[in-house]
Amino acid sequence: MATRLLALKLREICSSSIRGSPTRFPALSTAAAAAARAEPSSPIQLEEYEDTEEGITMKGVKISGRPLYLDVQATSPVDPRVMDAMLPFYLSRYGNPHSRTHLYGWESDLAVEKARTQVAALINASPKEIVFTSGATESNNISVKGLMHFYKDKKRHVITTQTEHKCVLDSCRHLQQEGFEVTYLPVGSDGIIDLDLLRSAIRPDTGLVSVMTVNNEIGVIQPMEEIGQICKERNVPFHTDAAQALGKIPLDVEKMNVSLMSLSGHKIYGPKGVGALYIRRRPRIRVEPQMNGGGQERGIRSGTVPTPLVVGMGAACEVAMKEMEYDDKRISALHRRLLEGINSKLDGVVVNGSSERRYAGNVNLSFAYVEGESLLMGLKEVAVSSGSACTSASLEPSYVLRALGVEEDMAHTSIRYGIGRFTTEAEIDRAVELTVRQVEKLREMSPLYEMVKEGIDIKSIQWAQH
Repeated sequence: MATRLLALKLREICSSSIRGSPTRFPALSTAAAAAARAEPSSPIQLEEYEDTEEGITMKGVKISGRPLYLDVQATSPVDPRVMDAMLPFYLSRYGNPHSRTHLYGWESDLAVEKARTQVAALINASPKEIVFTSGATESNNISVKGLMHFYKDKKRHVITTQTEHKCVLDSCRHLQQEGFEVTYLPVGSDGIIDLDLLRSAIRPDTGLVSVMTVNNEIGVIQPMEEIGQICKERNVPFHTDAAQALGKIPLDVEKMNVSLMSLSGHKIYGPKGVGALYIRRRPRIRVEPQMNGGGQERGIRSGTVPTPLVVGMGAACEVAMKEMEYDDKRISALHRRLLEGINSKLDGVVVNGSSERRYAGNVNLSFAYVEGESLLMGLKEVAVSSGSACTSASLEPSYVLRALGVEEDMAHTSIRYGIGRFTTEAEIDRAVELTVRQVEKLREMSPLYEMVKEGIDIKSIQWAQH
């Protein structure tokens, strides 16, 4: 109870500290003192943030209140049960888990090992096969570069797909600069790889196959067990980035024959800054550490294990195991409500990726005859994205959608709606209302849409160039 009351007080302080001026802090806090010292001469200008009765203003955008959150593929809110599990390790049980001489270290070490067991249980692994990292990006780097560096004398070839997360693609490009060869498998218009292409791409010197379980942009689910069986038959280690799959669909490293699996805490209602890497023990998979230090985490990932974050990830995995079935039914119902609501009022709406093999919480739609950036700016009251949070700053169309063969104009109009554990029917209905209103408004200003309504085939028009 005390922990819960403390959490409420912390939230109250944090929320009050950002209202009005961005430099307002609770009285007598360290931050207040630092701000007071820095104010006269500090050249740093914080982004203006105003939260008043009239609304919120930030980055030149004014909205009536905090927007609906439909971007859970980018990150998820921390489940209150997870926060409850974490707080004691910030406030009273703050020992270093690697301190072996006193109670503080022992209890933190015990908490870390419990979290390791909780993560392992969710993917049917042994706790000894779980290594804690800072997140899925680090886990992917260790998996791709670490494995290939360890086996570099015999294995010089990697197979991945064109729609992988950017950190996997960039790790592969890094290997190419070192002289390794990489095959980037294409995907079909549904986002699924061709298993025959995978078979034919495997060579005697292939050291790794890396395929994402659930795509972060379009939500398609790859045929993991079939891919794992092919890799097993050809004796090739199989890595998967399962950050978007953990806790949302059943994962079993034995059935999937996975050698390495990258996991993230903040995608499953846990804290940011923590992830995990599953590394198979039998047959044993070896990787070269990407960071040197004290040899923690079996020498694979040096650095002090952040006990509160690890405890939070473990708690998130335990909650997910208990609620996965319920969450899936509820999110699937909200998925149908969103699609039916939009399709009943708008034409020219396309679902990107397979309709059958996909995670229901990821709804990626393209709206014909609408400019994507204008649509996003018009949806200020709904927090959605135009693709991966890691690449959304780019004005280029999504490389994932281009790999599916989506035309550039439709790729530019894509919106990803993320439905999660705490999304409500009212939020879905409001998102439908705002989306329909904005699309209709933009189409009213579109000469192309007027031509289509008049029955003109705009693809047959020969546009003059000046």
